[in-house]
Amino acid sequence: MSPCPPLPFYAGDPLSTRSFVARPTESGYDGIYIRLDGSPSEKLPFLLTAYQYRFQRDEKAMARHLVDGTTIGWDELGTDLLDGAPSELVTALTDGDQWPSTTLDHLVTPDGSPPVRMNVTERTASDQDLDWGYILRPNGIEVINPRYAAAGPIVSWDADPRGDFTNPATWPLTTERRPLTSPPTVRRNTTAGSSHAVARR
Repeated sequence: MSPCPPLPFYAGDPLSTRSFVARPTESGYDGIYIRLDGSPSEKLPFLLTAYQYRFQRDEKAMARHLVDGTTIGWDELGTDLLDGAPSELVTALTDGDQWPSTTLDHLVTPDGSPPVRMNVTERTASDQDLDWGYILRPNGIEVINPRYAAAGPIVSWDADPRGDFTNPATWPLTTERRPLTSPPTVRRNTTAGSSHAVARR
């Protein structure tokens, strides 16, 4: 068994691109760690295909599988996410290779105790040495770089998974705005003779 440090991240391959996948919440998002192949060029094609085929365009079912489907975290997301997709699409994304999704549930800490779940939220992501995050929103996948930003562009769920996702400037983005995580504060003007409300964002 590979050791797991007390902090909630596996000290594995230093060249791996570490990421997370999450569902939106009222305050931001709640997600789970993924150790390998976290770059958008790797993750977006798989996530888009999984949504369009295996999960039949149900992002909530997809979030239940990805966020809740592991006790500790994901080592790698595999080609099982592509179940139900046309064979020519699967081949285009994988060059014909097949590999299973694997978890980090087998890891133990140096003192032999079980590792803790590797949760990622909007409050912790910037401190967890993550490269990319993928938030499964109703209108698409929000892609963030938690080292530098708390929000990011939303790639449309209708995007072709075979597209070029190496350059964010060419990503097929949704035209819908990202929903507010909380309603704007309403401040009432208490000046005599005035009763209108002022919204503060």
